[in-house]
Amino acid sequence: MYSLTFSVLFVGFLLLTLLVRFWLSSRHIRHVLAHRSAVPAEFAEKIPLAAHQKAADYTVARTKFGILTLLVNSAVLVGFTLLGGLQLLSSLLLQWLDGPGMVYQLCLIGAFAVISGLIDLPFDYYRQFVLEARFGFNKMTRGLFFADALKTGLIGAAIGLPLLWVTLTLMDKAGKLWWFYAWLVWSGFQLLMLVLYPTVIAPLFNKFTPLDDDSLRARIEGLMSRVGFASKGLFVMDGSKRSAHGNAYFSGFGAAKRIVFFDTLLARLAPHEIEAVLAHELGHFKLKHIAKRIAVMFAISLAFLALLGYLKDQAWFYTGLGVNPLLFGSNDAMALILFMLALPIFTFLLSPLSSLSSRKHEFEADAFAAQYTNAQDLVSALVKLYEDNASTLTPDPLHSAFYDSHPPASLRIGKLHATH
Repeated sequence: MYSLTFSVLFVGFLLLTLLVRFWLSSRHIRHVLAHRSAVPAEFAEKIPLAAHQKAADYTVARTKFGILTLLVNSAVLVGFTLLGGLQLLSSLLLQWLDGPGMVYQLCLIGAFAVISGLIDLPFDYYRQFVLEARFGFNKMTRGLFFADALKTGLIGAAIGLPLLWVTLTLMDKAGKLWWFYAWLVWSGFQLLMLVLYPTVIAPLFNKFTPLDDDSLRARIEGLMSRVGFASKGLFVMDGSKRSAHGNAYFSGFGAAKRIVFFDTLLARLAPHEIEAVLAHELGHFKLKHIAKRIAVMFAISLAFLALLGYLKDQAWFYTGLGVNPLLFGSNDAMALILFMLALPIFTFLLSPLSSLSSRKHEFEADAFAAQYTNAQDLVSALVKLYEDNASTLTPDPLHSAFYDSHPPASLRIGKLHATH
């Protein structure tokens, strides 16, 4: 009874999510196309019509491609669950391996990850070498694309398998509160990654060189001094070998904080605009946005792990998603996979809450930047970035509320103009 009810709920939420996402995408496409013929008045003197139309076409192409990937991902989800894909994978591994022990569990998760990655690979390839290339953004070679995929897989296995082993061991041996101990391990791992990623992992994919522009370095160091920010160093990343998109960010935690500029950003923006963009990024740190996001992430993960702690012992959770739980052996790996697959279906409608919080932080970081640099410098930098990245100036408001972590250009720049 519970199994059938859960299956019906799962299918109902899946259909609801699909309908809402299709509706949002169609709204977005219609809205962008309806405003394609004219640059919004507040940008008319800054962005050419051709660039505005390119952004509209790029947005529509990405949205249509998103609809296709949504259909495929939904079919794969149903195939893994209700149509018995995971059940078949489990049966094959049990025949091949000697019993449902730890090796079986790690192989089950590993095989699921490999199959999912292989399904995603053609879409990633199309996105990079067809969609991005069509609009002039792709700078990546095919060799680099496949090398990145291989490195990502190897690093994921090197880091993920030990973490999974610890988690599965806790699920099996640590009693009813395993989820709390697993949360402590996961939280510690996330904090460790904040330290290791910028200095150990990121350099495996990109080259980071110290910023050698003395005048720009002096300007940035002056900003950091005014703001009260200490950094491990200023670096330039060779983002241009993969994409024409530009960005700036800081990464790390504690003494390992470092500021990174894409080389494409430095080539496009003037020094005073770079300073304003960096002031925005530093605003996130000084206003404790990053600490708040980490705290929220930890709280949500604790709640979800507690929920998994309940679900993993419920037979209906497995059978409702097309899997017969093992009577003799651990189902913990299967529980992790099913939970990961089902959770986004039940939480999608909460997406605007996350976007709302993120947008609030973006407005606050803009206001912070306006205190320490000229607000108009940030405006001019953002306009250039919108144009260079082909970001639409006319997103559908409802679609934006669900998907966009940053406010629409008109709202964001309007607030900056108001501070001038």
